[in-house]
Amino acid sequence: MKVKIINKSGFDLPKYETEGAAGFDLRVSKTVVQNLTIPPQDRLLIPTGLYVAVPKGYEIQIRPRSGLAISRGITVLNSPGTIDSDYRGEIKVIIKNTTSIPFFIKPGEKIAQGVLCPIEQAEWEEVDKLDETERGEGGFGHTGRN
Repeated sequence: MKVKIINKSGFDLPKYETEGAAGFDLRVSKTVVQNLTIPPQDRLLIPTGLYVAVPKGYEIQIRPRSGLAISRGITVLNSPGTIDSDYRGEIKVIIKNTTSIPFFIKPGEKIAQGVLCPIEQAEWEEVDKLDETERGEGGFGHTGRN
């Protein structure tokens, strides 16, 4: 599927690193002219320099990079974030430092991944009663720890 993109990042277009990859890497834009620091337990909005026309019926989900999460304690705060099909602004990523030490990032560093996903919009049908299921209203932890 072809997706229109404006690239003001100063780097190559995002790409899928392997044949079976679901996500493409997002990098810190070159418009960030110096290294950024995310203090311990803080968050920062990171520009990517990418503007995308997501096709109607799709979204781009912004997700953490597993390597950054496990090795550095860095995650995407509102994961997954959503880039809607009618949004035309720059893709920016809310990065959270979950550690007790500052995290330094520089332009070009991979900070998150995007996944193009199909979506459907619901057509709501108001009713007085929902279908019964075995689970019923069982919520958080209702099946026990194991």
